[in-house]
Amino acid sequence: MCPTNYTTLKYFIIKGITDVPELQVPIFLLVLTMYLITLIGNLTILLLICLESHLHTPMYFFLGNLSILDMSSTTITLHKILFIFVSHNRIVSFTICMIQMFIFSSFSCDSLFVLTAMSYDRYVAICKPLHYNMVMSCKVCFILAFVCWVLGFSQIIPILIYLSRFTFYKSNEINHFFCDIVPLIKLSCNDTSSLELYILINGLFLSIFPFLLTFFSYVFIILSIVKIPYSTSRHKAFYTCSSHLTVVSLLYITLGCQYLKPTWQGNMDSNKMFSLFNTATVPMLNPLIYSLKNKDVKLALRKTLNHQRNMLKKIFKM
Repeated sequence: MCPTNYTTLKYFIIKGITDVPELQVPIFLLVLTMYLITLIGNLTILLLICLESHLHTPMYFFLGNLSILDMSSTTITLHKILFIFVSHNRIVSFTICMIQMFIFSSFSCDSLFVLTAMSYDRYVAICKPLHYNMVMSCKVCFILAFVCWVLGFSQIIPILIYLSRFTFYKSNEINHFFCDIVPLIKLSCNDTSSLELYILINGLFLSIFPFLLTFFSYVFIILSIVKIPYSTSRHKAFYTCSSHLTVVSLLYITLGCQYLKPTWQGNMDSNKMFSLFNTATVPMLNPLIYSLKNKDVKLALRKTLNHQRNMLKKIFKM
């Protein structure tokens, strides 16, 4: 039951991943390692895309956008775990909490839309190869990226307005490692049924609409690949799509398990594990998936490393 004499909270206390003292150091080291790998991997992808001219294509343009989103969403969430361990300060203001929730949720939506744009790019490349340069022009790519970013941020604004009007007075402790939508709803004494319904409907729209576009893109891609007479060409076409398909599957599974269920179902510990996987593991794996399964990226990385090695040899010879 909520108290009748309440005051509007000005700050929250982030509980973190676990209260067990023996696990604090291992969790800190694990999160720090994953965060550094995410930054290094995605920065490497961005640098290669910028430096190598043969990567100046629509697919790698959208991959660059995805790398920016991965680094940003990881930083906005995991920095609090690292900060708490170093400073032992678990307090976060109401305003900062709302900002963190808004930015992270927006970036998650942006990632879905960018991955959908990437699937459309693959569809045009394989199904309409003769029209690819005309359809996926620089102007079209920039418009698609702009729409993806705007849609992602605009979808979360109603939720932010709704949450900011709530009175969070059951407790000021958030049972999470960052300010997320579900734990914030659980703190409210207001009737949250309408908000939960909106989040469910909005979540279904944000997941089903991009999913259907991605699904039908790959249906047409597979139909086109099957018609290719040579097995080596078929294998190459499937190979170019496998990285994107792997990343899409990871993101949809984690987001679906995390958000597409009523808040009263499950417990926050399982939700925190899905959140950690979504905010740390998926962004860490994305550059590894695209680099290990992509010949163009591996070639660009090898070329850049050889160039740097030759530069160092020249410096030491001087």
